[in-house]
Amino acid sequence: MLTNKSKAYWLFLAPSLLGLIIVLFIPLVMGGYYSLTDWDGTMVSRFLGLHNYIIAFQDPTFINSLVFTAKFTIVSVILINVIALAFAQLVTQKLGRWNTFFRTVFFMPNLIGGIVLGFIWQFIFNKAFQGIGDATGIHFFQNWLSTPSTGFWGLVILFVWQMSGYMMIIYVSFINAIPDEIMEAAAIDGATSVQTFLRVKLPMLMPAFTITLFLTLSNAFKMYDQNLALTAGGPFNSTEMTAMNIFNEAFSNNNMSYAQAKAMIFLVIIVVISIVQIISTHKKEVSL
Repeated sequence: MLTNKSKAYWLFLAPSLLGLIIVLFIPLVMGGYYSLTDWDGTMVSRFLGLHNYIIAFQDPTFINSLVFTAKFTIVSVILINVIALAFAQLVTQKLGRWNTFFRTVFFMPNLIGGIVLGFIWQFIFNKAFQGIGDATGIHFFQNWLSTPSTGFWGLVILFVWQMSGYMMIIYVSFINAIPDEIMEAAAIDGATSVQTFLRVKLPMLMPAFTITLFLTLSNAFKMYDQNLALTAGGPFNSTEMTAMNIFNEAFSNNNMSYAQAKAMIFLVIIVVISIVQIISTHKKEVSL
């Protein structure tokens, strides 16, 4: 029998649960069903079973987009967390007014929308870099985004620049939560700054790693707008990420059910990787 307290609890929770059901669970079930049919966006004429999934695993463009997305995610996640942790270390030092300045500057790129950010960096790579290359003759600055390798690193630079400041804020909050007594005890024991960071701070920052790794992994996997604005998947689909591949399959090729099957495969991959990451990092967390 429900008490008044439990009734109030579920009453306040009901709008959120209803929103989750409508926005998340119902579309997920419907998407899973449509992926097993020949749905064209308006109607279903026949049930295909696992046909769309079999075709997807044999599709070289889809496989290549998965491989490209995986490489992009690995490189980006490592760079973002290393740079964000370095930023956090910097802005938690006693720098006076400069602390606020650095925090603002580092976080500012995260406030820019993905499409706008992509066009800004497209201008930098295609105009500013090209101008420097033409003026100096340095080949490094020339023809950015015109090859698969430079397109890959262009996307990495854009994403790292955008996300590092956001992850920095999370690291800062956890660094500030470390008790001063522990840091003072390490100093009394004669630990150097490097030893203090590796043996004291880093283990206590594992909860932050759990959060930042999850956020950077999920954002890297689902990135679409920056990919569209910066390279649009070119040259020759060599920088096409999986989200763009699925979108193009659905709305450019009008293969809705096939695109839905790709999306379901991609969803399972993301969920499995995220669960493994959360479990593995959570086991290493140290309670303060």
